[in-house]
Amino acid sequence: MSGRVNATFAVTKVRLDEYGEVIQVDTRGDTVAGEEPLEIRVGGQTLTTTMRTPGHDVELAHGFLHSEGHIEKASDVTEARYCAGASVDGRNPFNLLDVELANPHAISLADLRLTTTTSACGVCGTSSIEALMKQSRYSIPQVPVDPGIVAKLPGALKAEQKQFRKTGGIHAAGAFTLEGEPVVVREDVGRHNAADKVIGHLLMEGMLPASDLILVMSSRASFELVNKAAMAGFGMLVAVSAASSLAVETARETGMALVGFARGDRFNLYSGSLVTR
Repeated sequence: MSGRVNATFAVTKVRLDEYGEVIQVDTRGDTVAGEEPLEIRVGGQTLTTTMRTPGHDVELAHGFLHSEGHIEKASDVTEARYCAGASVDGRNPFNLLDVELANPHAISLADLRLTTTTSACGVCGTSSIEALMKQSRYSIPQVPVDPGIVAKLPGALKAEQKQFRKTGGIHAAGAFTLEGEPVVVREDVGRHNAADKVIGHLLMEGMLPASDLILVMSSRASFELVNKAAMAGFGMLVAVSAASSLAVETARETGMALVGFARGDRFNLYSGSLVTR
């Protein structure tokens, strides 16, 4: 893998007193999260370009293709390789990933999104719950929400966020057991990319559907994240920030438990049922 997971810049840090007056100016090196484009090609044709943090790109491609409904299992991908060697049109060859499918006709030209998505966008083109319900391969399990488990998930995710500790500016996604133990955690500047990396890892390890796992996100819960979780068969999504209206509607329609604002001793339950003791 070539590309910067993070980078260091000279940054001027300014401190103010309670009256708004400058009391300290200090210039020092500061580490920030890396962000570079990844062009995913299928059979030599561009499917999408997304801004991501370099690393686990093959997992990202698998997760993206699965979330979009193009592949069902790891064997649907016969090869995923960088366009390594000399630069391509002046671009870093490690920012171009070419995927070959077992069925070369699985994606038609009509499916190709010849546009650049941002690190925050994801599957914004998929705008209806009905489309998700038609695409979903797995039934969503009913996972009761255990408050004790939910309470420890944000801290357990944060404990695995190595790049966040260095940069303070990167999202994380993690698959956890129903007992709250981490299975895989991935980081990326894009929350949807982090989710795709986790789902791609599970797909490549033969662990889908994720009916016995919880997807935990360091970000807000948006429609595209609920969509990805549903496509992978998760029964619960836990986010440390807010949930959007369409995310809530989608979770309720699919039967997925959805938790937001998970902050230690408190959380919001948008969908699903609590464990009663």
